[in-house]
Amino acid sequence: MMNTLNSLLILLTFVISYPVSGQNEKANFNGAWRSEEGVIIFSGNFFSYALFETESRSFEGTYGGEWSYENQMLNLLMEYNTFDNTKVGQYIEKQANFDDENLIIEGHEFTRIDNGLPGGLEGAWLFSGRKRDGEIQTRDTDQPRKTMKILSGTRFQWIAYNVETGEFSGTGGGTYNTIDNQYTEIIDFFSRDSSRVGASLTFDYELIDGVWNHSGLNSRGEPLYEFWSSRK
Repeated sequence: MMNTLNSLLILLTFVISYPVSGQNEKANFNGAWRSEEGVIIFSGNFFSYALFETESRSFEGTYGGEWSYENQMLNLLMEYNTFDNTKVGQYIEKQANFDDENLIIEGHEFTRIDNGLPGGLEGAWLFSGRKRDGEIQTRDTDQPRKTMKILSGTRFQWIAYNVETGEFSGTGGGTYNTIDNQYTEIIDFFSRDSSRVGASLTFDYELIDGVWNHSGLNSRGEPLYEFWSSRK
């Protein structure tokens, strides 16, 4: 009996102290994290890191794409990189350590903003079409030229880029909320027009068969109706 009890205690100690699997560790990354330089969003298999300063309305740059995590190493597949577009299509490894509230990536410290909640649109989305004059126009999300929105529970970023050429067309991001089928975003950075920083835009949204239907007026007061498809 004593030998059996000792064996159970040893097994229990092993289970408690054994590191969680790479998949569970990856799940714990999900959400938004802030550093002194900017904000990184992890959502599912995708991430984006934007470096900016809201008070001065300055945008420094961004990079992102697909990611995985194993044995304290982040493996990043670059889909866009404004600092060096020759890295697009390449894998980059970075040492990373984290707990629930803190993340350190090669000496850069991040603190958690959220864990994917409470916003109702957490995920990575690709622009897949629009409705114009009652006519639906679709876009193939598998083509090299992409527009992606990536959202945590409170943060968003959109990025327009080309995975084949490395061309970068623009980005913007900030905070958002979803209340009563309305999506409201407040812009913290905008690569094309810094005067847009601080602006607040509200749209209607609805998820239909997994597609984000996004409608309202754009920043120029023009009507829009867009479709965004979930990216897995």
